[in-house]
Amino acid sequence: MTVQHSDRHHAVIEHMPALHRFARSLCHDPADAEDLLQETLFKALKCWHQFEPGTNLRSWLFTIMKNSFCTAWIHAQRERTGDSEDCASRSIPVPPTQEWHVRGRELEQAVARLPSHARTIFQDVVLEGRSYQDVARELDCPLGTIKSRVNRTKQILSKQLDSEIEPPRLCRRQ
Repeated sequence: MTVQHSDRHHAVIEHMPALHRFARSLCHDPADAEDLLQETLFKALKCWHQFEPGTNLRSWLFTIMKNSFCTAWIHAQRERTGDSEDCASRSIPVPPTQEWHVRGRELEQAVARLPSHARTIFQDVVLEGRSYQDVARELDCPLGTIKSRVNRTKQILSKQLDSEIEPPRLCRRQ
């Protein structure tokens, strides 16, 4: 027995509220849910000949909707139309390095102004990464002396570098 054309429509319409709720749960956006519902109804009516009478029509419709949603999601992930991350005109963010370059030059100049004994110890321990023990052994000095000299040198450099940076003046006094 063949189902008449109008019977198909009535059978599908009967399940529309449940299909609509399912579409809303998948899409979360009302407009997308409506589109998914329309696509599901179109595919169901177009492929009605594939529906086996006596099976669960609701399950068949829900399967069509789920498959349509999954296919659309996969395409959206692959294509990402309008996504600014894929835009060729988007510039690549590069953090500015000028300040660090300038600060590095200031540090070099400040280290060069240090007395030779302080500069040698600072370069050995801080810049070259040698251990306090190795430097103390090489200079035949107590370990505490090396540590205190490095610490004092760091404080001197910090003060010198901080004094070279003047805060911007917001207004001029007259």
